[in-house]
Amino acid sequence: MTALEVLYYALGAVGLLVFLSMTVMALTWLERKTLARIQQRMGPMRVGPHGTLQPIADVLKLMSKEDITPSSADKRLFWLAPVAFFLPALLLWVTIPLSRDLVLRNMDMGLFYIVAISVLSVAGLALAGWSSANKYALLGGLRAVGALISYEIPFILAVLGVGMLAQSLDLTQVVDGQQNFAYILIQPLGLFIFLAAGLAELGRTPFDIHHAESEVVGGPFVEYSGAHWAVFMLAEYVNTFTIAALTVLLFLGGWRWPAMPLDGVGHTILSLAWFLAKTYLVILVIFWIRGTFPRLRIDQLMSFSWKVLVPLSFANILFTGIVLYYDLGRWVLTILSLLSLAAAFYLVFNKYGNLKKRNTVRVYSVRELGLKPAAKPPPPDAPSDGDPPPQGAPGHQPAS
Repeated sequence: MTALEVLYYALGAVGLLVFLSMTVMALTWLERKTLARIQQRMGPMRVGPHGTLQPIADVLKLMSKEDITPSSADKRLFWLAPVAFFLPALLLWVTIPLSRDLVLRNMDMGLFYIVAISVLSVAGLALAGWSSANKYALLGGLRAVGALISYEIPFILAVLGVGMLAQSLDLTQVVDGQQNFAYILIQPLGLFIFLAAGLAELGRTPFDIHHAESEVVGGPFVEYSGAHWAVFMLAEYVNTFTIAALTVLLFLGGWRWPAMPLDGVGHTILSLAWFLAKTYLVILVIFWIRGTFPRLRIDQLMSFSWKVLVPLSFANILFTGIVLYYDLGRWVLTILSLLSLAAAFYLVFNKYGNLKKRNTVRVYSVRELGLKPAAKPPPPDAPSDGDPPPQGAPGHQPAS
């Protein structure tokens, strides 16, 4: 590798970091505004026009806030955990294209690289929980490890289904394969699996079980403050943007569907704008889910993965293989995907939800219990038996 190539990659990495940092600040403002609109609030309005400078104020606050390290914590691992959690989130963008020409390094095995790097973030959460010397942090770290391992299986299988359709693991070729039809029209089941598993890996509502404030008071992040806590949040929002971008690339046609006009630089700019517009649309859906659904319990979280998403992901692979092997029409895969989704929703909401008898609080009437109604209590000013009548009442004899 020549010195010029090293300089090119170094400048690309710096530019990528700056771009993702600016994107995170934009996402924090957009999330606050979106949730405020769902909850009929105003959101940030004071700092800048409509609160647009609020993310900058948040950054300054976190950078100047005291960074506390617990006295009993393993300081080296405690400081290393945020980096171990953020680094995979940054490395994923090495091969994610924003358009055909805007990519740091296009790889023939790009999807394999993304799957391999994405699983490394679990190490940062485990290190954060272990090194904090806090039982709540350790419990949150173990929850995160269990959830990420469970949902990594359907996540990988959903990506594999797209690779089977495109006959390639190169992201640019996956996008080129959607020139006529986006894969959401062919494989809606794969989109549902990918988005649900991706949200679970992000740890966002309704899958934010590892840092549930009401149970484990912040999970693996409970002992972090200041800049270290900011790195965790930076990684979470970068991963949110990554999942949205991958959803657009794998299922919504990327920058090619529908086809973009113009050529050269104009085509690149228009493709980038179209790709970012679709990405932010997916991000708004993610924020909408956060503002709508309650948090799952830990047993519901694990059951949803192993009893719903994993079987559906294997069925998705099976249907895709059958359609491709026998050269059936793509519409066959669409019908099979929709039928599978309908069956899964029916079983979850109508059958499995009513199998277990739930004893709830019930108010019984006196007649149902076979008891006699209790006598009405006398009014507050009425005398009871044995009490002298009140002064001034008939029959009252004043004391001599």
